[in-house]
Amino acid sequence: MRYSRVKSLLGDDFSKLQDAKVLLLGVGGVGGFCLDCLVRTGVKDITIVDFDTFEESNQNRQIGSESLGSVKVEHLQKLYPCVSTINIKITPQWCEDFDFSPFDLVIDAIDDMKAKVAIAHKVHEKLISAMGGAKKLDPTKVELTSIWKTHGDPLAKKFRYELKKSGFDKDFLVVFSSEISHCKDLGSFVGVTGTVGLTLCSGAIKKLCS
Repeated sequence: MRYSRVKSLLGDDFSKLQDAKVLLLGVGGVGGFCLDCLVRTGVKDITIVDFDTFEESNQNRQIGSESLGSVKVEHLQKLYPCVSTINIKITPQWCEDFDFSPFDLVIDAIDDMKAKVAIAHKVHEKLISAMGGAKKLDPTKVELTSIWKTHGDPLAKKFRYELKKSGFDKDFLVVFSSEISHCKDLGSFVGVTGTVGLTLCSGAIKKLCS
């Protein structure tokens, strides 16, 4: 049986995954691994949102990036036929207009700060958000915690600042790394970005089963 080992681990909670509706925002180096993990763990109803295409520079860290030039959500739907797709750029206006109510969980794996803040305001009670995974080498520094308890992560620091500036005083879970950056440009290691995605998935599974 495909999910027999997951059922052994989760018991009766496995049915909660089968019934859950998940929205995954961003399917790059972090979101792609989160998607793979969700599907392999038994989540059947997943909607993925992204606007980008696969480039050669993605191939060190992104699932599906061997298909150069392909629209990410369209190619990933071929790899994971259970997913639904929305091919669009996630902006604050899109967040304002989009109906999040059908989804049990929203996973934010995007980089745009203004959109991340808009998402937090809209759906913080059912949100898990990814912080920075680039420029780092040590996957053991990746943690899942409250946005207000993050440390050593420049993107998380910026996120906290922008949330406070916008008047946000709620709470939600984030995945971050406390490791000091090893470079100034867009360096990345799949051992860390993939771990961020898998940790997002782990947090999602726990939240859906709780």
